[in-house]
Amino acid sequence: MQDLKQQLDFILELDRLKAVYRKVMVKSDKNRPENSAEHSWHIAMMAQTLHVYAAEPVNVARVTSMLLIHDIVEIDAGDTFAFAAQAELDAQEAKELAAAKRIFGLLPEQQCSEMLNLWLEFEAAETTDAKFAKAMDRVLPLLQNMKNDGGSWAKHNVSRSEVIARNNLLDGLAPKLWIYVAEQIDFAVEKGWLRNA
Repeated sequence: MQDLKQQLDFILELDRLKAVYRKVMVKSDKNRPENSAEHSWHIAMMAQTLHVYAAEPVNVARVTSMLLIHDIVEIDAGDTFAFAAQAELDAQEAKELAAAKRIFGLLPEQQCSEMLNLWLEFEAAETTDAKFAKAMDRVLPLLQNMKNDGGSWAKHNVSRSEVIARNNLLDGLAPKLWIYVAEQIDFAVEKGWLRNA
């Protein structure tokens, strides 16, 4: 029963992720901020749908698991805007690692180890599965901003080069998706939603 209590404590802790808000807006719901739990579900569905475009086979079950847990750390660390200053992004890494250890530590030892290792793999983005998962995490905001006339890009004066750098994992990993993303970025520049810099 101790394992069950720990697992339920973990599940209940996850409810807090619904209260972590991101910069991306949900156009279909009066442009309210998206929360991190919604984001995690959405990119997990993206991976389930788009893994067929990966140049090398990916284990979609592992990718989905990574995507479902990757932002759990934001319960403690909060969300940091993808295009924040580098010092802010660097400081976030230590906060997220501490959060991962605490939150996954709610689980029984075996499950804690499995989830922590999967989260670390995602963060390192060295395996094909992790690279693909990280690419899905980065492409969804692009799609959302494109659907919303630039959305958070326009609001925060984001540049073309920043969005390219954020999404270049796709280059070689999923060539058809990369071509699509590059076209979208060019279109966003034409529309004035991204600075041409």
